[in-house]
Amino acid sequence: MEIRKYQSTDCKEMAELFYHTVHKVNAKDYRKEQLDVWATGEVDLEKWDCSFCEHDTVVAVEDRQIVGFGDMDDTGYLDRLYVHAKYQRRGIASAICDRLEGKWLEQKSAGKPVSKKIITHASITARPFFEKRGYRVVKEQQVTRQGVLLINYVMEKE
Repeated sequence: MEIRKYQSTDCKEMAELFYHTVHKVNAKDYRKEQLDVWATGEVDLEKWDCSFCEHDTVVAVEDRQIVGFGDMDDTGYLDRLYVHAKYQRRGIASAICDRLEGKWLEQKSAGKPVSKKIITHASITARPFFEKRGYRVVKEQQVTRQGVLLINYVMEKE
């Protein structure tokens, strides 16, 4: 597996991975109605590409296929982290987080203005993964999308 920097040509494949991962991996913790509003299958690729280009975004590639991706903004907000359903529990999410958190730590050590903590909004499914990495739950929150409630957790790591 290779972890590399995001390229705009990756965006469509990442959007497909996002949709399928949410609907397969998160199905054990969320109802179909919740999955459908979380990942509708209608991603604005131009908007996603702009966001990925503004953030530190990396992709995990195996056999020329994107099997995972993650991104973090300049404030230390870990925005997205998704791994293909067929590639779960192989250390891919950990490798992506290691890369993103490592860059944040480098910037912090170099005296660049970054936040004191890394923050993420973790799904019910992802919460145990982040807890094993040393994140703690700051609060549980309910997010409403198209009138449907989704539970997630604001988590932080120092």
